[in-house]
Amino acid sequence: MADELLTPGEVAVMFRVNPKTVTRWARAGKISAVRTLGGHRRFRASEIRRFLEEVGDLQA
Repeated sequence: MADELLTPGEVAVMFRVNPKTVTRWARAGKISAVRTLGGHRRFRASEIRRFLEEVGDLQA
């Protein structure tokens, strides 16, 4: 089964940040993005969940 792809807006809601912040993270290499044929960024849901867990572990 293919991994679900999320938009920057969907990722932003998960992290409670602005979608532009998600785009900056992708450009900086903090999270990896897949480019669509139209040039838009999409993020793998499994990677985003893993990143959220890591951030949560650091804050605990």
